[in-house]
Amino acid sequence: MAYTTINKSTDYFNTKLYTGTGSAQSISSVGFQPDWVWGKNRSTTNFHALYDAVRGSTKVLQSNTTTVEQTFAQGLTSFDSDGFTVGTDGDLNGSGNNIVTWNWKANGQGSANTDGTINTTYTSANTTAGISIIKYTGTGSNATIGHGLGVAPKMVMVKQLSNTRDWSIYHKFTNPDGTGAQYYMHLNNSDARASNSAFWNNTDPTNQVVNLGSISNTNQSSGTYIAYCFAEKTGFSKFGSYLGNGNDGDGSFIYTGFKPAFLMIKCTDTSGEHWHIHDTKRQTGNLNTGRYLLANTSDAESTSTSYAVDIISNGFKARTNNNSVNGSSKTYLYMAFGQSLVGSNNVPCTAR
Repeated sequence: MAYTTINKSTDYFNTKLYTGTGSAQSISSVGFQPDWVWGKNRSTTNFHALYDAVRGSTKVLQSNTTTVEQTFAQGLTSFDSDGFTVGTDGDLNGSGNNIVTWNWKANGQGSANTDGTINTTYTSANTTAGISIIKYTGTGSNATIGHGLGVAPKMVMVKQLSNTRDWSIYHKFTNPDGTGAQYYMHLNNSDARASNSAFWNNTDPTNQVVNLGSISNTNQSSGTYIAYCFAEKTGFSKFGSYLGNGNDGDGSFIYTGFKPAFLMIKCTDTSGEHWHIHDTKRQTGNLNTGRYLLANTSDAESTSTSYAVDIISNGFKARTNNNSVNGSSKTYLYMAFGQSLVGSNNVPCTAR
C-alpha cells in the first residue's frame, strides 16, 4: 500500500494536447505555470522541442539531436500562469498538426546554489514533486552541483548547451542492481548502456549534489550545461528497471503504485532499441495499442501493437515480446509520472 503527499498530481505534471494553427497562440489549461516543457509535433517529423524557465523562453533543445541550444524566436515565446504561448514555428505550432507537450513544475528560474563544488548559475527545485533544473558551468575536473531536492535523484539528464554533445543520462537502475553511477546512456540515440566513470565520477547523487566526472559531455571546462534531475515521490513518480519475459500478450508487469500518466522505457543491454514514450492523454482507455513517440528520433507518432503497453491503475504491463519493451531476459529502465489517486500524508494510495 502506497502513500502520497501530493494531493493533485496535475499541479506538478500534466500532458497537454492541442492543434497547431501556424499563428501565435496561447496554450492554457495546463493547470500551472510550467518550468519544463517537452513538446513534439505528432503529425510530422519535426524535432522534439524542449524549453525550460531556467534558460528562458525561445531557448530550445532537441532530445533527438546533439545540437547546441538554439534561439527560436517563434518557438515557445513565454511561460504563462496556466500554460505557455507559442509562435509560428512548426515544432510546437504547425498548422493543422497534432501537438503534445509534457509539462513539469519546478520553481521558476530558480537561484544560485552553493551546495556543490561548482556554484550553479541557477537551480530551480521543487522539493514536493522531486523535480530540479540546474544550469552550471563545467570545470573539466571531478566536481559536484547542488540540486536542491533534499533527497537523492534517481535520474538525471544533462545536455551541454555550448557544444554538440550527446545527452547524458544517469539512472539509478541503468544496471538493475542499482549501481547506475558507473554507467551512462544517451537520450538522443538507441545505444545500449556503457560504462565510464568520467560521466558521474562513479558516484551516485546524494541528498544535496549530483556528482560529475571530467568528461566533456557533463563537465567540460568553461562549457555551459543544463541538467534535469528527478527524485522519486511516492504516488507521483517512479524510476526503476525490469526484466522482460518475452511473452507476447502477457508481458512483464511493473508496479509503480499509481497509474502512469507519462511513461518512458529504454532497453539498456541491447543497441538499436529506442526510447519509447507513452502517455494516457494520447492513448485513452487502459490498453495501449502501441501509440508511441520516440525521444531519440524525429519520427511522427505511430501506432503498433508491436509496442503495446497496458497502463493500469497501479503500474504498467507489456503486451508484446518486442525487444523495445519486453524482450526475453532483456533489461529495461523506465521513468514514470503518475496520476495520484488520493491526497494526504496519511491516506493510502491504492489501485482502483
